[in-house]
Amino acid sequence: MALARFRRDRGIDYWPGFVDALSTLLLGVIFLLTVFVVVQFFLSQDIASKDTALSRLNAQIAQLTDLLSLEKTGKISLEDEVAQLRASLAGVESERERLRGEVTANAKGDDGDARAKVGELTSALTSERNTVARALAQVEVLNQQIAALRRQLGALESALDVSEKREKDSQSRIADLGQRLNVALAQRVQELSRYRSDFFGRLREILANRADVRIVGDRFVFQSEVFFDAGQALLRPEGRGELDKLAAAIAELEKTIPREIPWVLRVDGHTDVRPIVTAAYPSNWELSAARAISVVQYLISKGISPQRLVAAGFGEFQPLDPDRTEEAFRRNRRIELKLTER
Repeated sequence: MALARFRRDRGIDYWPGFVDALSTLLLGVIFLLTVFVVVQFFLSQDIASKDTALSRLNAQIAQLTDLLSLEKTGKISLEDEVAQLRASLAGVESERERLRGEVTANAKGDDGDARAKVGELTSALTSERNTVARALAQVEVLNQQIAALRRQLGALESALDVSEKREKDSQSRIADLGQRLNVALAQRVQELSRYRSDFFGRLREILANRADVRIVGDRFVFQSEVFFDAGQALLRPEGRGELDKLAAAIAELEKTIPREIPWVLRVDGHTDVRPIVTAAYPSNWELSAARAISVVQYLISKGISPQRLVAAGFGEFQPLDPDRTEEAFRRNRRIELKLTER
């Protein structure tokens, strides 16, 4: 009855439209991802080069600061020396004037000695003046060098400000691209959740009114007795009939979901805690894995793509009921189906 109703409901096929819409959406997402990766690569390279340039500029600024400090120290020393020379020059000029007065007062007698002394003082004064002139020239050169260093320092600081602004702009663009990528990924997750919801709805229709099938979270749980005899991994004829219904639903789902979405149907095998030791199955690990593989192989024989199926064996280590009763053992022997991402 449920299968017939399911087939009647499929009179109108909405899925091609959904496939086109989702394909367009996924192409847009892939484009955004590609753009984001490329932009992030170039921005990372740009930021790395900017960091190197900033380090080099900071080193140059430090060197120029040290050089400017040395130039200022030398300028101060020269200014002190100039001040001393000017004081010495003033003293020499004062002494010369005094001697001239003495020469005028003693025009006779000591005139020769005074003139000789005045000549010596004049020569010393000339030498002092030359020394002061050289010192002043050095001070002027230092002033020009300091001015040039200040201009260079200002240019470096301007370049540093520009680099820091570019780095901030790059970080802002990276943050914006990251936000866009998160939005695109969230939309993709929502689309996959929608398909998972559709898949659950179909399986509910197929498996309606069955006491041996339960829904636990995002999984369909079948009791092992639906598919297998005790201690065996060979599918029973009744179990194959149930898997035929599941295969039809999965085939429709496989046509609906675009190939770019990495979805898989995971088939998990579980046993109870009682050990099994046989030639075919030395432990519950082998039995649970063999049962999951049997289900997967049967679905493949019904046309389901192997790339969309996963078989996993959990042995007795993921029980639903921790009690050691027959009812707990029966609940823990199960096959679970879960639609998830690869």
